[in-house]
Amino acid sequence: MDHQQVQSRQGVTLVGGGEPSVQSLEEALKFAPLLVAADGGADRAIALGAVPELIIGDLDSVSEAAKARVGAENVVEVYDHDRTDFEKCLAAIEAPFVIAVGFANARLDHTLAVMTALVRDIGRSVIVLGEDDIVFSAPLELALDLEIGSRLSFYPLAEVRGRSQGLEWPLDPHVFSPMERVGTSNRVTGPVRVSFDGPGMLVITPREALAAVVSALTG
Repeated sequence: MDHQQVQSRQGVTLVGGGEPSVQSLEEALKFAPLLVAADGGADRAIALGAVPELIIGDLDSVSEAAKARVGAENVVEVYDHDRTDFEKCLAAIEAPFVIAVGFANARLDHTLAVMTALVRDIGRSVIVLGEDDIVFSAPLELALDLEIGSRLSFYPLAEVRGRSQGLEWPLDPHVFSPMERVGTSNRVTGPVRVSFDGPGMLVITPREALAAVVSALTG
């Protein structure tokens, strides 16, 4: 797919097949009201009472009933063995931000592939909402206002150097790498201001920070 199928001035909720809860789906839709399903995520969304406006993927796991409910004209089949359904959907969406639910609660290999996709395009504002945490790819500059004492973790998928304010354990002057130093379980001491010398850093916060993260990535 070389062109956008979804264009929205609002945020988009992208639902996957990883068993999102009704609470997660409802919370995502409050911020991002346009619902798109990645393949079998359509069945989960419909079971939770929400009908996607579009289904995108290789269609190997979505039911015929779900496709009929959404409508044949709103089902987009994409053959590309080099990309996951998550990546195919992101390529098709043009929106200020995406909240992805049902992508961090199932198979570990699928979850790792989602994390890799997050850091491949630093220009996209994509937030993965899990049942306990949210994760997103850090932009080169990030200002984030969270509750004092709250947990804020950093996990590198590439070698990257960071600078920070407002953290109990500053990021500088360290070089972070998945094979060496990671930055999990840091704590907030004030307004967080971080910068990085390149892409590759994941930011992980409790899901209660969703509103603050949406504001930080879109403000």
